[in-house]
Amino acid sequence: MTDDTPDPSPAQALASELLALTGRARERAQEDPFGSPVLATALAISRRLEAGALTEAEIATLIRLLRDQAFADRARRLAAYVGGTDPAAAEAAFATLAARLARPDPSDSPVPLAQYRAAVERPRFAAVFTAHPTFALPAEVYRALAEAACGREEGRCFVSHRPERPTLEQEFAQALAAITHGRDALDRLNGALLDAARAHWPDRWAGLVPAPVVLASWVGYDTDGRVDIGWWDTLRLRLRMKAEQLARLGGQLAGLAPAAALARRLDEARAAVEAQIAACPAGPDPDAVAAFARLLIGRREEALVTPEPLLPLFAAAIAAAPDAAARRALCVARAGLLSHGMGLAHTHVRLNAAQLHNAVRLRLGLEDPPADPFRRRVLLSAINAALQEVRTVPVDFGALLAERASAARLMMLVAQVTKHVDGASPIRFLIAETESGYTLLAALWLARLFGVERHVEISPLFETPEALEQGARVLEEALRSPHWRAYLRQTGRLALQFGYSDSGRYVGQLAASFLIERLRLKVAEALARHGLSGVEVVLFDTHGESIGRGGHPGSLADRLGYLSPPAAREAFARAGLRIREESAFQGGDGYLLFGTPELAAASVARIAEHAFAPPPGAADRIYEEADFAAGFFASVGFAMRELVEDAGYAALLGAFGPALLDPTGSRPAARQSEAGAGAAAIRHPRELRAIPNNAILQQLGWCANTLHGLGAAAARQPEPFAELAQESPRFRRALDLARHGLAHSDLDVLRAVVGLLDPGPWLDRAAHAGRPDQAQALVAVAQALGRLGLWAPVQATFRRLQADHVALRTAWPEAPRMATREVLLHAIRIALIQRLWLLGTGIPDFSPRHGVTRPALELQLLRLEVPAALELLAEIFPAAPDPAAGRDYGEPAGPDATISYAREHAAIFEPMRRLFALVREIGTAITHEIGAHG
Repeated sequence: MTDDTPDPSPAQALASELLALTGRARERAQEDPFGSPVLATALAISRRLEAGALTEAEIATLIRLLRDQAFADRARRLAAYVGGTDPAAAEAAFATLAARLARPDPSDSPVPLAQYRAAVERPRFAAVFTAHPTFALPAEVYRALAEAACGREEGRCFVSHRPERPTLEQEFAQALAAITHGRDALDRLNGALLDAARAHWPDRWAGLVPAPVVLASWVGYDTDGRVDIGWWDTLRLRLRMKAEQLARLGGQLAGLAPAAALARRLDEARAAVEAQIAACPAGPDPDAVAAFARLLIGRREEALVTPEPLLPLFAAAIAAAPDAAARRALCVARAGLLSHGMGLAHTHVRLNAAQLHNAVRLRLGLEDPPADPFRRRVLLSAINAALQEVRTVPVDFGALLAERASAARLMMLVAQVTKHVDGASPIRFLIAETESGYTLLAALWLARLFGVERHVEISPLFETPEALEQGARVLEEALRSPHWRAYLRQTGRLALQFGYSDSGRYVGQLAASFLIERLRLKVAEALARHGLSGVEVVLFDTHGESIGRGGHPGSLADRLGYLSPPAAREAFARAGLRIREESAFQGGDGYLLFGTPELAAASVARIAEHAFAPPPGAADRIYEEADFAAGFFASVGFAMRELVEDAGYAALLGAFGPALLDPTGSRPAARQSEAGAGAAAIRHPRELRAIPNNAILQQLGWCANTLHGLGAAAARQPEPFAELAQESPRFRRALDLARHGLAHSDLDVLRAVVGLLDPGPWLDRAAHAGRPDQAQALVAVAQALGRLGLWAPVQATFRRLQADHVALRTAWPEAPRMATREVLLHAIRIALIQRLWLLGTGIPDFSPRHGVTRPALELQLLRLEVPAALELLAEIFPAAPDPAAGRDYGEPAGPDATISYAREHAAIFEPMRRLFALVREIGTAITHEIGAHG
């Protein structure tokens, strides 16, 4: 992946020249609005390549240079995002926070110890490590990026930043590294809290168990939309998290003589867990599962299922500690154990509501669809009756092995984990696409059936526009059930999950944020109305690091404030409800914030500052302008919904957008065709998954799901828009997403992408071609684009986007624009795509193979499905003669069988392969420019 750094001077000179060319083209566009500066730059690059004045190798070196510059800028932004990476600054932040909690007024006495204990022993925030397909860089490049953010330049030059499709094990390894850094940072925070206590209560501080911030993970446990995770994988990885926790404790106690007995017990437990991991089956083999079950259960007590047996040993060690430093180390270790249980992080499992409905339907015969409003009352009555009558059944690994319903299997697995792995920590049971209270009651029925009602936190995900708009009704349906209310009182917690990916892509990120905040306010009202003021409410935001998934671009502090508006916090406080906030750190991009000890410490410092932040002193003006806010965000949502239903928008996303992305997870970006001619055409954005949808928009140079509709909304009331952008922190933070989107969106870039699909310019170029073969190739591309038939609908969609953007620029003239370097990257890629398509016209004719004709192959290339096309071409046109040819078969030889197509491979196929690699390499550079994938 690395090589020696090449001499940068020729590439830098070329970059300077082309940046100047791009800049001049953009300046001319101010005077000539009918031109296309990006296409003009791309054409200039294409002509140099055709004339031999610019070689493919020089272009490759140039791309690497621009990519590395974007990488370096991203590293600097990452360091600034967390507030700097100086370890001393993080320590000072921890100490300052702890001192303020112990003595809010420096001129006054410290608060009572009981008040301090109540403040620091309750988890207020959880950082949740998730693993959707966002691993847009190789692990070693992510590591280098994190190190560079900390000022450590390793001097390596990566040939490529393109990822390989990560395996589940690779996802887990990256998450584990980030979680480990996070736990180290939490130890530093807890140590500072203990230090402040020791300063004020020197004889009582060692009894504190601080846990204001905790970590959780669904890596290996999230089965929503994934088929590569078996229950045995989840169990094996959960056991590994237990082993890591035990190993961590052992390391913390090393060298502490009073803890010798505790260390021996931990060694014993760890050995038992390692044996359990070694025996864990790799699949549903009954003999292997039975052997594993006997070992897991037989060594359960030895392996420890709760921390309880360790607490007397901790108490004895703390009492025997020779000094405050040893006592502090033991207290920090104990805090990490008790706050996370028998695992390095808390456990979240996840599935889809439809899976849950299917499992209950099979057992109870409830056939009515929960989405049918006319039958929902009957369905709710039936599930309540079932909850009244359900009796717990035992669960063993044989039942788990035999179960076919995925939701029942997952709930059984939860039962086995709580019985045999960790019985101290609740397991979050996340349910995607929850749009009915029936879903929550069905989950509760399964939990009661398998005896884990006390151990699971059933959590609906509100993410679709319908769920966000109807979420209060969904919760109300569940709250009307005495069984659900009793469950909440029993567990003391209501966990809610809010998604930004699907909501953002369907109604726009700004409108989604408003809908989520409005739903939270309604949740507070509903809980108060049902007399559940004693219940803690968990608010889990499952966004990502990209603006396309709701990740605030300004800073981590701004991100936390954006996700948790003050009005919602105050509403829960008025209702007498405590809240615990949780935030996703998703995939490679999210793990970067914990990518080194320094980054993790800074991130935890910002999280802790947010978790203990006092309420704002003054009301935000956006809430005083309720009519404007409601109208503004409704207008954004309406415009985005219209765009999503525009056939040209789907055509724009699907033209060749999916092919611009390397696989960044285990799931394909779009469903595959059964016709053998590559991916099916995208007919609606729902056929793309949310993260690829957003990533395609980034790569096309237009962040529509963050920007579209803002122009229409701002044009309705331009004066309040301008005033609130200055005077409302809540509104300004929302506009920060748009500001970042505008800095990485350019209508001229999008116009050039759309122009690629227009047969007209190709015919215009053919009319001015210098050679007949050039003209013939250009005409062939034009004809193929005509058969593709995307130009008209895509052009209409472009005009829709353009009109809204003109309105936005009018209302917000100082909004940023895309930097020239990023524009140049887009222009280079357009030139390479043009060259790749022209090379494709030289493919010899062939008879249909596997149902694929020459015209079908041409369309495949226009969609940039190059690897699949080249694989087929290698079969049709072999590079070497058939190895069976040239032998002595005992009679005169037949027709010449030694024909090969080495020339076609050298002149067409291999150049296409190299060009396509450069096209995708530019994609990584653009990801660096934006700062996140999807």
